[in-house]
Amino acid sequence: MDIKRVTSALLGFPLVVIILTFGNKYVVDIFLAGIALLAMQEYFNAIQKECKPIRWLGYLSCLFIAVIHIILKYVPSNIISNILILIIPTLLLISFAQIIITNMKTNFKDVAYTVFGILYIITCISFVSLIRGMENGIILIWFAIIAAWGTDTFAYLIGKRFGKHKFSQVSPKKSIEGCIAGILGALLLVIIFTLAINNIYQLNYSYINVSIVTVILSIIGQIGDFAASSIKRYVNVKDYSNLIPGHGGMLDRIDSLIFLAPFAYVFFMMI
Repeated sequence: MDIKRVTSALLGFPLVVIILTFGNKYVVDIFLAGIALLAMQEYFNAIQKECKPIRWLGYLSCLFIAVIHIILKYVPSNIISNILILIIPTLLLISFAQIIITNMKTNFKDVAYTVFGILYIITCISFVSLIRGMENGIILIWFAIIAAWGTDTFAYLIGKRFGKHKFSQVSPKKSIEGCIAGILGALLLVIIFTLAINNIYQLNYSYINVSIVTVILSIIGQIGDFAASSIKRYVNVKDYSNLIPGHGGMLDRIDSLIFLAPFAYVFFMMI
């Protein structure tokens, strides 16, 4: 067993539990903005061999997460709709303005990598914040976390011990056995969690619904893990950083969670 990996989890997980459970949505937003800032820094450091990312724009974009619920509370809905419509065009406008201002010291490749990173990290983490701000968000956010981290944990433990059939060259250490175990392990944890909250809070979450959603989110989360790995392989880095011993960087730790968060938000709205 990887002692560093276990120790980091034991030290870091209680902090996540405390903030997501007892912090109000504004505190959670600031916490997630900090996570986004770390993830953005790691992403930029990883790709800097390939381009010169527009760092200031990426870092500034993280502030959006910190104020997302302030915007939702105080800005009229019709204006919010216009803001959402203009987010991507505004990013492109600012990015290409930088090309003009710097006389091509910033180029199209720099813009492409930067805008992708912002859309990938900021957009996905924003949905973690939106889930936490939903009715019963304190409970719903844990469905998403269990689907992501439960999958990661079981896939790692079972895959390391019993994995014999490699899944993809994108991440050679991952096995088919581990991927399947990740889905089944996450499903088991979610059913136990659902049983607990239904009894403790007198709720009536459908076991069938949460099971179907968990399986789908587990698969999406694993694709998110492979997506992050594909970026690392392209830029030839093992981990995004050594911030979390045994786990790598912040982006290594949250890659599956943030990838499945938009889908989780939509599923939770439906059910």
